[in-house]
Amino acid sequence: MNRMIKDGYVDERVDPALDLVSEIQKLKQEKNAVILAHYYTIPEVQDIADFVGDSLALSQKAAETDADIIVFAGVHFMGESAKILSPNKKILIPDLNAGCSLADSCKPDDFAAFIAEHPGHTVVSYVNTSIGVKSLTDIVCTSSNAVDIVNSIPKDQPIIFGPDRNLGNYIKQITGRDNMLIWDGACHVHEEFSLERILELKKQYPRAKVLAHPECKKPIQLLADFVGSTAALLKFSQTDSADTYIVATESGILYQMQKAMPAKTFIAAPPTD
Repeated sequence: MNRMIKDGYVDERVDPALDLVSEIQKLKQEKNAVILAHYYTIPEVQDIADFVGDSLALSQKAAETDADIIVFAGVHFMGESAKILSPNKKILIPDLNAGCSLADSCKPDDFAAFIAEHPGHTVVSYVNTSIGVKSLTDIVCTSSNAVDIVNSIPKDQPIIFGPDRNLGNYIKQITGRDNMLIWDGACHVHEEFSLERILELKKQYPRAKVLAHPECKKPIQLLADFVGSTAALLKFSQTDSADTYIVATESGILYQMQKAMPAKTFIAAPPTD
């Protein structure tokens, strides 16, 4: 169903003659806009975008353009990141209700209180946070560089990491940092993957490799053949020799995986019933 603005109100009626793709491209040219789509969006949105990728990489791409408007098909914190890197551009989010359970699990006031309770810590925050949390942070990291960031901090310097407990514990395990306090937040999508159902899939597809984002719970990480950021999972599937993968992250990335490697099979990891 097409949503059309007419005389100041939204007309929900279908116009069969309207070519949405052409209209979007025309409007984009008129407004000098660039369209960004996160890997997790639906295929139709990814296809219309100028750039598809992870949140920070998209904001960096948009900052390099001469566009006046950035249309970010993503959640609120992604739009905020784009504004930080492109303060003179107008940032538009198509869905004002597009929130992030991980970012929502760490309110700035609560995080500020947590920091105050543990003075002397270097605060490292995952990029999947609100601008309010970022303002309280010493270093902002991504899932790709988090381990390197933590390793760059002197071993005797205590750290607060937020907001994702699964990513934080993964980093803590890799780096061996015992002096690292972790905020108790999580992404509900990555929390809900079922170890039992993934094991059942492994029985059906014994040659399949499991790819997992570090936002997944530890049992899923331990089962996985490869753990990495969304972009890293995509790259691994392109360079690895296996022909079947069970992917434990937001299912939108499977579209890019299948486009890049049409001869391979990609299966979305199932959630708990």
